[in-house]
Amino acid sequence: MRQLATLWLTAIAIGSWAQGPNDSGTYYQAADGKKGAALKTALCGIIYNRTERTYKQLWIDFKTTDVRSDGKIWDMYSAVTNYEPGGAAQGANYKKEGDSYNREHSWPNSWFGGEVQPMYTDLHHLYPTDGWVNNKRANYPFGETNGESYRSANDFSKLGKCTYDGYTGTVFEPGDEYKGDFARTYFYIVTCYEEKLPDWFDRYGSKEGVKPTIDGSTYPGLTAWQLSLLMKWAAGDPVSQKETSRNNAVAAIQHNRNPFIDYPGLEQYIWGSKQNEPFSYDHYSTTAISRPSADVTAAPAAIYAPDGRRLSQMQHGLNIVRQQSGRTVKIVK
Repeated sequence: MRQLATLWLTAIAIGSWAQGPNDSGTYYQAADGKKGAALKTALCGIIYNRTERTYKQLWIDFKTTDVRSDGKIWDMYSAVTNYEPGGAAQGANYKKEGDSYNREHSWPNSWFGGEVQPMYTDLHHLYPTDGWVNNKRANYPFGETNGESYRSANDFSKLGKCTYDGYTGTVFEPGDEYKGDFARTYFYIVTCYEEKLPDWFDRYGSKEGVKPTIDGSTYPGLTAWQLSLLMKWAAGDPVSQKETSRNNAVAAIQHNRNPFIDYPGLEQYIWGSKQNEPFSYDHYSTTAISRPSADVTAAPAAIYAPDGRRLSQMQHGLNIVRQQSGRTVKIVK
């Protein structure tokens, strides 16, 4: 295996656009100059309007939004599935992991009242996932856990008591390489639907996961521990090409975008260290730096290709490595 000349140090997502990123043009112009809570509200006004899909149409949409480079369904809950888009496994019954895939509301639909539009078919939080693992996730909030209740194949996803400070209930922990994806999904939800959050809290607060996740306000919207966790996940797993491509595909279908993908680190301008800095939609820049340890290639816990396939060893190009410590880093071999 060819060794890296030095510790891998990369600056990710340094950008400056004459207009918005990813061919978004002036889509975000109305948020220009806003800060903190006002920025969140301005973005809500921009991204809320969209073209609604039917629940049945989601199967068709997944063929555009969630297919890996090998032509199989991109499943972010399981590391071993190999589903043909639209094949016999689509929506089929399941008895174990790998039997079928379904339409997962990563923000559980019981948290907003069930089959209620526009949330029910909003592709920005809907993903095709393994039915068995999705059933284990149920309506539990995202969190970090030792997985004493359930572990999917290769310990990819876990269910159990929360080990992250601030909450001790049952949580579902996705694989490391998708934690940033789900964090940015949740940032989108509490921004796009900020005016609905108090109602969801009051009406559905008895549902599993609601009160651990949202605080009943439009801002910050998320509970302190959940926001802290998701900010950590977003920083540890920066925006990937998968997310950017999916954001563009979803935008082509339902005509709205996830700004937290278009602007990596945007959450810092709303909830974090840059709350007092004005947002600039066309001169935005951010830097995310990864500094893995020197022995990062030694005995990794798992290695994945960018499309989610598990690898037996590092290959030429980008490798996503989960260390024995549980930390995820990205390495170019």
